[in-house]
Amino acid sequence: MNRGTRCLLPTIAISVIMGLSLVGCKKQPAGAVKPGAAPKAASPAASKPIELNYSIFFPPTHIQTKTAAAWAKEIEARTNGRVKITIFPGGALTQAPQCYEGVVNGISDIGMSCFAYTPGRFPLLEGLDLPLGYPNGTVATRIATELTEKYKPAEVANTHVLYAHAHGPGLLASKKPVKSLEDMKGMKVRGTGLSAKIITALGAAPVGMPQGDTYESLQKGVVDATLCPIETLKGWKQGEVINSITEVPAVGYTTAMFVTMNAKKWESLPPDIQKVFTEVSQEWVARHGQAWDQADAEGCEFVEGLQREMISLSAEEQQKWKQAVQPVLDDYVKAAKEKNLPGDQFLKDAQDLIAKYSPSTGQ
Repeated sequence: MNRGTRCLLPTIAISVIMGLSLVGCKKQPAGAVKPGAAPKAASPAASKPIELNYSIFFPPTHIQTKTAAAWAKEIEARTNGRVKITIFPGGALTQAPQCYEGVVNGISDIGMSCFAYTPGRFPLLEGLDLPLGYPNGTVATRIATELTEKYKPAEVANTHVLYAHAHGPGLLASKKPVKSLEDMKGMKVRGTGLSAKIITALGAAPVGMPQGDTYESLQKGVVDATLCPIETLKGWKQGEVINSITEVPAVGYTTAMFVTMNAKKWESLPPDIQKVFTEVSQEWVARHGQAWDQADAEGCEFVEGLQREMISLSAEEQQKWKQAVQPVLDDYVKAAKEKNLPGDQFLKDAQDLIAKYSPSTGQ
C-alpha cells in the first residue's frame, strides 16, 4: 500500500393499518334491524392503497437500493399509506439494460438503472457520462438531475423522470498495476456506454457487461480491469479480484442513472400524490449524492484493508490521459449535432456546473 496516496473522495414496503368504519353506536344483536327500517349496508373498507412496483438493478444490500427504499418509505408516509411501493432489487423484475423499456411498457411502474446500459437510446444525456473531472457523487448527482430537468430531452419523454443520480469519479481497477498511459495498451477493460469509448481512447479494448457480471469476468480473466467508481469495489465485491487502483481525477467520469415512472401510471395519480412524489424526489437528490460519497469512502477503506496498491498519477501523466480522451468529447458533440441535439451547449453546461459546484469553489 502506497501510504503517500489517498483516495480522491469527500469525506418496502410499510405495513398499512386500515381502520374499518363503525356503523351506529347503539349495541344491537348481530344482524338486528329496527322495526320498519331497511337493512343497513355493510360499512365499506377504506380505499385500497395505490400499489406500485419498483425495479432496481442494484443488489438488495447496496447503499443505493437502501436509499431508494427510504425514498419509497417516505412516499408512503407522506401519503398516509395511500401509496404502497414494493421494490424488486437485483434485476429481479427487469434486468438493468431492459429497465427503462420495462417502465415504458408497464412491466414496472418505477425503474432505476443507468442510461449507459442502452447505448444510443439517450443521445443527449450520454453527455453526463463524459470524462469531465467530476469530483464526487454529490456534484455528479446534482448535475445529472439539473441537466435532465433543464433539457427535458425527447429521449425520456415517454416516461415521467422523477430525478437522476450519478456516482463519484471513475477510476481504473486492474489485476496488474497501471502507472502510465502506455500500460493501458492491449488491456481488456470492462466498460459500458461512453465508458467503452473512454477505454478505446486510452488504448485498451472495451468489454461491455453489467456490473453484476464483472466480478466473475475479472476472476476468470475475461477482462484485465474495470473502469468504475471505487464504491463498486466494495458494493459489488470487485476489490477481491483486482490488485491495484489507478486514480485519474482529470478524466473522472460518472455514470448517470434515472429514476423514472411509467407515464400512464404517473398521469393516473391524484394531483396531491403527484406533489408528494415530486417533493420527496427533490429531497432525495442530495441523499443519493451523499450515499454515493459514503459508498466511495467505504470502498476506499475496503480496498485499503485488502492492501491493494493505490496509484496516483503525476499532473504531467494525467494531462496525457486528458488529451487522449478529448476525442470522446468531440465525437459526442458531433454525434449530437447530427441528430439536431444541442450537445455542445449541454457539454458546456456540464463543465460550467462542475466548476461551480466543485468543493474548491466553496459553493
